[in-house]
Amino acid sequence: AVAVFDGVAGVEAQSETVWRQADRYGVPRIAFINKLDRQGADFDKAYESILHRLQCNAVRMQIPIGAEKEFSGVVDLLERKAWKFTEGDGPGIEEIPVPEELVELMETRRMELVENVVEVDDDLVDRFLEGEEIGVEDIRRACREATLLGHAVPVFCGSALQDKGVHPLLDGVVDYLPSPLDKEVLTGLDPKDEATEIQRHADASEPMSALCFKTIADPNGDLTFLRVYSGTLQRGDQVWNPRIRRKERVGRLMFMHAEKREAVDEVRAGNICAVVGLKQAITGDTVCDIANPVLLESISFPEPVISMSIEPASLGDRDKLADLLGRIQREDPSFKAATDAETEEQVISGMGELHLEIITTRIQRDHGIDVQVGAPRVAYRQTLAVEKDIEGKQIKQSGGSGQYAVVNIRFSPLPLDAEESYEFVDSTKGGVVPDVYIPAVRKGVAESMNSGGKLGWPFVGVQAELHFGKHHEVDSSELAFQLAAERAFREVSEGNFKLLEPVMRLNVQVPEEYIGDVIGDLNTRRVAIKEITMDGPLREIDGQVPIAEMFKYAGTLRGLTQGRGNFSMEPSGYQVVPSLVQEKLVKERLGT
Repeated sequence: AVAVFDGVAGVEAQSETVWRQADRYGVPRIAFINKLDRQGADFDKAYESILHRLQCNAVRMQIPIGAEKEFSGVVDLLERKAWKFTEGDGPGIEEIPVPEELVELMETRRMELVENVVEVDDDLVDRFLEGEEIGVEDIRRACREATLLGHAVPVFCGSALQDKGVHPLLDGVVDYLPSPLDKEVLTGLDPKDEATEIQRHADASEPMSALCFKTIADPNGDLTFLRVYSGTLQRGDQVWNPRIRRKERVGRLMFMHAEKREAVDEVRAGNICAVVGLKQAITGDTVCDIANPVLLESISFPEPVISMSIEPASLGDRDKLADLLGRIQREDPSFKAATDAETEEQVISGMGELHLEIITTRIQRDHGIDVQVGAPRVAYRQTLAVEKDIEGKQIKQSGGSGQYAVVNIRFSPLPLDAEESYEFVDSTKGGVVPDVYIPAVRKGVAESMNSGGKLGWPFVGVQAELHFGKHHEVDSSELAFQLAAERAFREVSEGNFKLLEPVMRLNVQVPEEYIGDVIGDLNTRRVAIKEITMDGPLREIDGQVPIAEMFKYAGTLRGLTQGRGNFSMEPSGYQVVPSLVQEKLVKERLGT
């Protein structure tokens, strides 16, 4: 991957979120410090922010020639060459002598580069320590290996809008990032038995498997973007979608080049393409060979943190709006649209106030549907307060076909940072609950958690350990065990809950003269301030804040700073609601 950073702002909150995702999936990456022609751009400051905020071994591959409006080229540290950006027709770059004032800095930075990458090769380390000059190709090879292992992040610079530095960056992609063929084995699951692993190789002769990573609405038919991991996908092929267990036919195949589309007849392993014709596939779906199905790892998306009602100004637009919301939901999996079962209102949910504002603006501006939206509502969750052991029963034996199920389940809260929101453990022995009924118990607890009890907010962070139970040879059934498990969870959650609220990572940048007023306001919003730093003429505040406290904050910040303050937020998980706040929320929810 190529991580792009603002040469003025450096690493921002959104950058850290994306970086953590890349860490999670082990994605090798290079960095590009962009917008170096802007006023206030500072390559070294942006580089230092990558080092310290992302805690990575960032390695300069270039240094800029000039700054801000005078930014005119780069020095290639590896080759000891300077490149000047040119305008008009031609390659847009030409070699020039290294400016005298940069020669000493070039040698210093080059030594740092070599020192940072040779550690992956013991022979190179020995040669470096002995003071031997190491060849360019040896350094390039070591840098590539360090990048693939995640031990180094090569850093390039430029201004993408002006096409400055883009050519060397693309060379860096070729030199240091992995080819699709470098991933020798891809492991998926057997859709018929998800406990069984299946391997695929990046080989055009293997059975076809691909992952849908993006969908967009298009007047000529929705486009589904696929990464083909194995085999060959051909125009007109029938493919299998394991999620919906249905076949779909591939219509047109295209390679996308920005706004240009190149129609092709086939796409081989390792390539990315856009497909017309997949009407049911959504982001994260696998499409594969019908005779050799495989389920690839899907893409996980955070749950929405706020919601609001939305209605068309004209009743005649109701169906049109519902159809449009469905299409937007396909394009953006972090956005949800549903109908409230009690009020029958259409409700949209997303990752923040700004997210939903952008979507409603698109609906009105791009599609001509006037809408009315309600006040934002926070997506609270519940978790258990203490561990309890509960016996759930579903017994009806009054003649004829009966129902009999008894489950003893130990419910306990999971840590807030647990990877799974629900963990089910079967520790029964001796067949007290036959294996055929175990999935029904799991399902019963899960459905009761999702219903949210009296408050209606779903439960998360729960471990359910089924450790004992009883069954009847005739009257037991899957439904009986599911209902018994639902009863058990309803009982354990009655009065035994804590409310959880979504919190955001907050970054605020304000001029020095307004810092006191801004911090005073933040303190009224339950902000946990982690750090206040200087960034040139600005003070930068980093912290964590409940999203419930930040509605309409943009207007407040403008008023406090005369329009000179900026802020950004990113989802950061959930935290326990303070007891007084919980008491107030429960009363409001129950109308008491």
